[in-house]
Amino acid sequence: MSGILEGVRIVDISRILAGPYATQMLADLGAEVIKIEAPWGDDTRQWGPPFTTGFDGEQVAAYFLACNRRKEILTFDLKQETAKVLKLIETADVVVENFRPGTLERLLGPLPDDVILCSISAYGQDGPRRDEPGYDIALQARSGIMSITGERDGPPAKVGVAWIDVITGLNASNAILAALFHKMKTGEARNIDISLWDSAIAALVNQAHNALASGEDPQRMGSAHPNLVPYRAFQAKDGWFVIGVGSDNQWAQLCAHLEIDNPANWQTNAGRIADRDTIESIVAEVVAKHERKFLEGLLKGVPCAPVNTVTEALNDEQSVARNLVTNYHGVQVLASPLRFY
Repeated sequence: MSGILEGVRIVDISRILAGPYATQMLADLGAEVIKIEAPWGDDTRQWGPPFTTGFDGEQVAAYFLACNRRKEILTFDLKQETAKVLKLIETADVVVENFRPGTLERLLGPLPDDVILCSISAYGQDGPRRDEPGYDIALQARSGIMSITGERDGPPAKVGVAWIDVITGLNASNAILAALFHKMKTGEARNIDISLWDSAIAALVNQAHNALASGEDPQRMGSAHPNLVPYRAFQAKDGWFVIGVGSDNQWAQLCAHLEIDNPANWQTNAGRIADRDTIESIVAEVVAKHERKFLEGLLKGVPCAPVNTVTEALNDEQSVARNLVTNYHGVQVLASPLRFY
């Protein structure tokens, strides 16, 4: 693993997912990460079953392993051992915390001026919701992502992982890298305010811009895409199969491969969106006649894939070739996606 951040020390006082995910990525880049846990441990240690053998040989929820590799873990009671924690922080370049706004200051007082503080919270360090708690599912609901996730006639659905926490962790690690670079150039340590709310709203990307441009709320469409046709999952003979047409040329290729007519009014994306139901019905009828493996071989040049289970994805030949499941202290874990060459 890359040692790009070798010599950088990070004290991680965060728990659950967003903060630990950010610091794990920085640890993968070579930073020394010291994770401070309360005597009762990070909440996710108990978020099971399934439980498995952890990095220290003790039983722990599998969830905890997802975001705490490559860290030295120390146990402190912040209320009772303030001096010890502050002494450790004095040696750090970065502190990451995810208490409610103002809590860290009440517990520890002011931090050294030369330490970068990354504060992760549900709604940010200011604003009317500043003091509200927030787990990923609550933010998925309030941010609007649940309103556009799920089948058209079904109830709202959350994304199958803690999507907002993961995005927030990525944003936090990105901001920390920028702050380290700024400090290297100027000597100034900047504090960072990262929230699940800001991250969730920013991650609505095209759907939010669709709403801004049209004045209308996007709707649930299952696996379909509001701006592209055909772009969704179809039922094949042996399971679900995704076709994602992103250009007029790919549509022409799909028509040729599946022996579908391509009248003039379907040769532009706008035309296909106008006739979405008819096109999706025709594609669905053809796909239903074939098995997924055959379709993959047939549709060369058109983005497509079987809808895998998680186990199938982990065992995919590309995952194996890229060593995406690795071993850390005798425990199987997901590998870092950061690669350098």
